[in-house]
Amino acid sequence: MTRQPDLLYSDTEDDLRAAVRSLLADRAAPQAVLGRIEEPSPYLPGLWEALAGGIGAAGLLVPEKLGGQGASHREAAVVLEELGRAVTPAPYLTSSVVATETLLALAADSGPAADLLAALASGERVAVLALPFSTAPRKPIDPERRVPAVADAVAADVLLVPRPDGLYAVDAADAVVTRQSSLDLTRPLALVDTRDASGVRLAGTEAGRAAVRRGLLAGAGLLASEQLGLAEWCLEETVRHTKERYQFNRPVGSFQALKHRMAHLWLDVVGARAAARAAADALAAGAADAELTVSVAQAYCSGVAVRAAEECVQLHGGIGMTWEHPAHLALKRAKADQLALGSTGHHQDTIATLTNLPSPS
Repeated sequence: MTRQPDLLYSDTEDDLRAAVRSLLADRAAPQAVLGRIEEPSPYLPGLWEALAGGIGAAGLLVPEKLGGQGASHREAAVVLEELGRAVTPAPYLTSSVVATETLLALAADSGPAADLLAALASGERVAVLALPFSTAPRKPIDPERRVPAVADAVAADVLLVPRPDGLYAVDAADAVVTRQSSLDLTRPLALVDTRDASGVRLAGTEAGRAAVRRGLLAGAGLLASEQLGLAEWCLEETVRHTKERYQFNRPVGSFQALKHRMAHLWLDVVGARAAARAAADALAAGAADAELTVSVAQAYCSGVAVRAAEECVQLHGGIGMTWEHPAHLALKRAKADQLALGSTGHHQDTIATLTNLPSPS
């Protein structure tokens, strides 16, 4: 019997959304984010502590016996929707999803991996996987001691480093982390050099690679929820602006051409919501078709987020082109996310492979 995904939000998920949205409205308003993007660190003071420790969002995927909330990918997806709406500079996807899921795959109830999971769940520590942010779940892992384009490495306390003989946890203070130029200023990239760092071995070669693949798959699936939240904000902000902006003594949103553009975008967003929710639900249920569902979500949601951000910039007119308006933050995040954890072409190829259909690329 074919499993039917649950695409609806539960009351618990709605309550979590309200809590996260309220926190971000208070601590990560657009002007606050804009005020940090040209600083050495874009992260907002106190935000991570409030999000991870105050709300407990960092430990949603971690079992209660290890100090987490014992929730699922569905709840983590709701958090990412809200973080995407606000284009929040926070290492949630990289630490609380990718790194956390990688450690969970090791199935350790004690030892270094379990201790690190407890620290991540409390928000006491931040961990990132030392691979380029573009690494896709199906891409062969080629361990290197110098890794470029590692997302949120500048915020990390611990680096999860794949090496030829296994997966290691390396103290970030023992590595050389050099920030690199990136399109998305709210999610900094860095060159990570661990040649002179030893670290603690968490798993052997095969177990480590399987754990990394699981972490990347969860990250790709929940990235779709971040893209969904971003697209929803762009649509809502554009509709609001075109209602308030007048030309020829009429709101510009009343012009038929703009109505059609926003109606088409609304349909795109609705489709993205279904795809993102299906991916989160499949990951939460450990469904057999989770990899396929994740690739479908990524192949679709990444394009929707870019289109929504482009429409937001264009339909705001001259205002949307300014540095002071947050529309450019959404566009840069959407474009950067389009290459994160596997490009659209990669996920289309994955869909073709898993369904035995010709690849569109």
